[in-house]
Amino acid sequence: MIGVGKAKQYANVLDKPLGRGRQEVSLSAFAFLFSELVQYNQTQVDNIAELERRLEDAGYAVGARVLELLCHREKGNRRETRLLGILSFIHSTVWKVLFGKVADSLEKGTEHEDEYMISEKELLVNRFISVPKDMGAFNCGAFVAGIVRGVLDNAGFPAVVTAHFVPIEGQQRPRTTILIKFAGEVIQREARLG
Repeated sequence: MIGVGKAKQYANVLDKPLGRGRQEVSLSAFAFLFSELVQYNQTQVDNIAELERRLEDAGYAVGARVLELLCHREKGNRRETRLLGILSFIHSTVWKVLFGKVADSLEKGTEHEDEYMISEKELLVNRFISVPKDMGAFNCGAFVAGIVRGVLDNAGFPAVVTAHFVPIEGQQRPRTTILIKFAGEVIQREARLG
């Protein structure tokens, strides 16, 4: 038998331990695949809002899986139960796993108690995308907004999550802000928990 004693054989793929494996994906491979995702969805829709919704839906599925994976690896199958805990988890842990660094900022909205913002100076999904003039305000950050919504919904924090461009004085490219507006039940639960 070839390799006897050198590598443990598993009868079922589910029996294999979850190793950390290689944690980086080639930036060019990601940019190509994401570009293809955008182009495919662009052929399936009639307007920009529908394209952003489809990208958000694709991101939602990614977010649900990222939450499961990170809760298993990082937290021993425990999930956050507090609002600031889950936001901090997304801002730091999730962002670092997906984009290789912590998000630039996490802020609470000043006008509404149920709004929070994650800002990124140069969001990876917008870095290599050139938007045609006829698509005006199209923001690929909708994919990342979907990831955030997927993490939040599956952790028990339902929210409406949207991506917006915020112009920065003196810079050509605007900052991307992920706006998170939590459902009333989340705010009420947080108030009860104290």
